[in-house]
Amino acid sequence: MTRGIMATLAKQISPPNLSIMQDEGFTVSRVRTELLSGLTVALALVPEAVAFAFVAGVHPLVGLYAAFMVGLITAVFGGRPGMISGATGALAVVMVALVAQHGVEYLFATVVLMGILQIIAGVMHWGKFIRLVPHPVMLGFVNGLAIVIFLAQLTQFKDPDNTEAWLAGSQLMMMLGLVGLTMLIIWGTPKITAIIPAPLAGIGIVAALVIAFGINVPTVGDMASIKGGFPSFHNPFGTGEGLYGTALAPFTLETMWIILPYAVILAAIGLIESLLTLNLVGEITGKRGGASQECIAQGASNVVTGFFGGMGGCAMIGQSMINVKSGGRTRIAGIAAALFLLAFIVVASPLIEQIPLAALVGVMFMVVIGTFAWNSFKVMTKVPLMDAFVIVLVTVVTVMTDLAIAVVVGVIVSALAYAWNNARRIHAYTRESESDNGAKVYEIEGPLFFGSTDGFIELFDVAGDPDHVIVDFARSRVVDQSALQAIEALAGKYEAEGKALVLRHLSRDCHQLLTKAGHLMVDSDDDPDYALAVDYSVKTGILGGH
Repeated sequence: MTRGIMATLAKQISPPNLSIMQDEGFTVSRVRTELLSGLTVALALVPEAVAFAFVAGVHPLVGLYAAFMVGLITAVFGGRPGMISGATGALAVVMVALVAQHGVEYLFATVVLMGILQIIAGVMHWGKFIRLVPHPVMLGFVNGLAIVIFLAQLTQFKDPDNTEAWLAGSQLMMMLGLVGLTMLIIWGTPKITAIIPAPLAGIGIVAALVIAFGINVPTVGDMASIKGGFPSFHNPFGTGEGLYGTALAPFTLETMWIILPYAVILAAIGLIESLLTLNLVGEITGKRGGASQECIAQGASNVVTGFFGGMGGCAMIGQSMINVKSGGRTRIAGIAAALFLLAFIVVASPLIEQIPLAALVGVMFMVVIGTFAWNSFKVMTKVPLMDAFVIVLVTVVTVMTDLAIAVVVGVIVSALAYAWNNARRIHAYTRESESDNGAKVYEIEGPLFFGSTDGFIELFDVAGDPDHVIVDFARSRVVDQSALQAIEALAGKYEAEGKALVLRHLSRDCHQLLTKAGHLMVDSDDDPDYALAVDYSVKTGILGGH
């Protein structure tokens, strides 16, 4: 007994696969591909992290430090090599109210608590529930995020000197031209060479043209300066003044009640987006990822980030697609992306700030084109109407609200549709019993659960049935408490008429459910524990159903 428990425990805490190369061969070509892919991702991370910091109402370095720390830790310990994590817009839109009302220190404290909740989710293996997300919800998630990524890029077409006004005239035409050129280079590079990732070629060529000819278009430096030092440890809890001139968060129960709702929402959004992205990357690369391992890695990264002045983060579908499409398959690419980003902040900010936003927008537009599930238009004409509705619903809700709400709504609608379809399946064939003279047999087909109980009751003719009725569950299952209530209510009706009702061909799980509820009366010594063909009478008055 003890040995079995220890073996089970050992299996639960078995060390995760942290191999740097995983199944890929360690070659010079592979390492070069991973490093170049990481560089491409790092370049694309800069404007995203800065933009999301602005959305959350915090200093740009808060977003950049989060992108570095979350990206590095999840790259080393995460469950899906090749996936990129960092500061995201889905989290930023939740943070803005907290920062506006209480200050950035409360945000850091919230990120720490968010990370702790995610670690708990990983230890408890709650990540496995991502399997319950139906494929239509996945399609809606992908399409919704592609649209969100596209819409996020439109802010780059605003005048850097007046963020309320859009670019116009020659500046707008030049911006659009450079975006188109970047996309053309990304499309054409793979046809010429595979040595350099196409997005990196697009960024490099367009940036060189802009710098060489002095073309006046918005650059990374126009958004904000990314110059900074190494992130240093900072405790957001305490009294007095913290970073950026805001008050520290007192380590009190009152603070806990302020940050807890935000932490729960952020933890849920972060894990849902991370696990769905993990599945998506796994489908593209043909490899499975560790959901629980990813939950723990995300949580650990957010705890560390909260104590080092970062805004927290989760998996980024856009950057993950850039990495995968650029050839990144191992932990090296994610680690390289994080280290390159830190190098940009510490030593290379003057160079990075000269990169035109048009080049990065072009990269993200190509990500949108590659991420959007264009085949979903064809799929929606071939699948059930409800599945098509769920795809559209999740897409719209993702764009209008946020990912977590969209996925929850999609799962609930899919579950209700499934329950309704199953509720309509229950029916019965009636015949005279071959083993019991004068008895009537109801052969039930379809699951008996909360959605089908009314239909189940309506199958029986209590007044017109003989004194002995057999309900055969060979092709049915008793699923939940509502089913137990229905069986007891039916038995009560026959009992009131002075008739006997027995159950036959109960599956083992049905037998256990009914036995636990106390409904089964074992009238023979054939098999007092369980027998498929034994007839069981039903006790009434247990759940109050008549």
